Order: sequence, then structure tokens, then C-alpha cells
Amino acid sequence: MRTLYPAISPYAEQRLAVDALHTLHIQECGNPEGRPVVFLHGGPGGGVVDDHRRFFDPQRWRVVLFDQRGCGRSTPMSEVRDNTTAHLVADIETIRQHLGIERWAVFGGSWGSTLALAYAQAYPAQVTGVIVRGIFLGRREELHWCNEVDGGARMVFPEGWARYEAHIPEDERGQMVEAYWRRLDSDDPAVRQAAADAWNAWEDSSSTLIHEADPPPPEDDAAAALAVARIEAHYFRHDVFLQPGQLLRDIDRIRHLPGTIVQGRYDMLCPAKAAYELSQAWPEATLEMVLAGHSAFDPAITDALVRATDALADTLG
Repeated sequence: MRTLYPAISPYAEQRLAVDALHTLHIQECGNPEGRPVVFLHGGPGGGVVDDHRRFFDPQRWRVVLFDQRGCGRSTPMSEVRDNTTAHLVADIETIRQHLGIERWAVFGGSWGSTLALAYAQAYPAQVTGVIVRGIFLGRREELHWCNEVDGGARMVFPEGWARYEAHIPEDERGQMVEAYWRRLDSDDPAVRQAAADAWNAWEDSSSTLIHEADPPPPEDDAAAALAVARIEAHYFRHDVFLQPGQLLRDIDRIRHLPGTIVQGRYDMLCPAKAAYELSQAWPEATLEMVLAGHSAFDPAITDALVRATDALADTLG
């Protein structure tokens, strides 16, 4: 099984103002003369972590990573104004132009897969290949799967769901995302943080194949935890700012590109149905369904992703 490449530090970091409100943190690592690839993190609102650099051969790839609007080291933190899928797609293209990159590969997992597909479909001429993992197409059934009472995840993780549900009064549980949003958007910092901790505990408890039923500890970085919960709820309550079925509808725009779809068979955050449907709409792409959960760091997922980046480097020459 392939494992992550060794830890690596960025050779360049910078901040880029993309409008009057938002400034993004960008980092580059690997080989400045290598094949360019942009890494799109999850969430939305998750931010880049050091190990995200390690899915790529540092001798062959010029890896660009950035914190999306409102999270990580981008500013302002937790900001949801002017923060939509269209804004993020435009940001990716702004970064490409700013860095003087003619074309690049796109790599994204979970929410990053949504954004990777949306960007590639908007700018196919600027993309050399697509690698996506833990597929999330942003459809209503996927949004409800984890976060609403008519979803299925509560049937698999009843302990975690009970804790997630307990944070909301019984008379508000018919619309859990809206109920959480009211608290995540509260003027009271304590109310916001408590809601963020409950939201994240539910999501974190079901992200890996092997995990404990007990809740994970709250994030050490309270501001980062709030950004994840607040931005996710903002996107989810707006159907992630996509038209119904948009990413499957527009798949013909990228069917000519090299593509790899990596999916954990037992992914309980982004169930395998979406990856299968994407592969049916995009038969030219390679689907790897592996024995894993959702996390990119589940061993089988890591193995498939590293092999995919190596194979795409071989294809691009």
C-alpha cells in the first residue's frame, strides 16, 4: 500500500485579496518547475493542514494550496458574506491567473470534490486532469443524509446522532440545519461555540472507518472549529449554491479530461451512491471503490490517492 510522501514545507506563501472583504492565504510546495496542481480542501470551511501537501510527489508536482474564504489563515475568519460556490470557483481561477499558471490539475475531496467538479466544468480549458475523493454532489438527498431527521446517517450512528440532536430543542428538530444556523449566527459567543462543538462532534465521529462511539474532544482551535460549523451550515442551508443536479448535468464539459474517482465503500458522510452515479455519467474516469470510510487518511484512501497523483503525473509527462 502506498503511503503519504514525506512531510514538506512550502517554498512560497502569500496573501491575495480577492475582493474588498476577503483575503486568501496561498502556499506552494514541491517543484516550482513541476506540473501544477491545485488542492481543494473540504468543509466547506475546513482549511488546509500540513499533511495535505503529502499526496503529491514533490519532485514532479508544483502544488498550490489555499484556504477558502472565511477559514484557515484566510480572512476574515468565519465570514459568510460574499461566500458562495460561485465566489470560490472564481477565486480558484483568480489564483491560477495570479500565479501565471497556464493549466493545472484539480484535486479535491469531500466538499473539495464538489468544488473541483464545479471549477473544472466552469473552466475546462484550464484543467489538465481531475482527481476527486469522497464524492459530494451537493444534492438535497446528500445534504439531508447526515444532518436532518429524514437522513440515513442517524440509523448508523445512533449515539452520535443522539448527542447532535440533543443540542436542539425538540420543537426545532424538524429542520436541524436551520436550528444550528440560528445558534451559529448568534450574537452570543458562548452560544456560537457550543453549537460549533456539537456540530463538529457529530461530523468527526463518523468520518473514519474505525472509530469510537464516544464523542471526540472539541477542536483545540476554537476559531477554526467555529469556521467549519458556521460555513458548512451556511452552505448547506443554501443547497451549496448549486442548481439541482448541476454537477451531473454538466459532466460532458470535462469527460475529455483524465479523471479518477476515489470512494470509500463505507463512507458515512458522503455515501458511495454519489460516486457511483458520477462514474456512470463520466465513464471515461477511473472509479476506485476501496475498503475505507470518508477520511483521506484512511489507509486505503491514501493509497488510492497517491497512486492517482502518480498516474496523472505519468499521463501528463
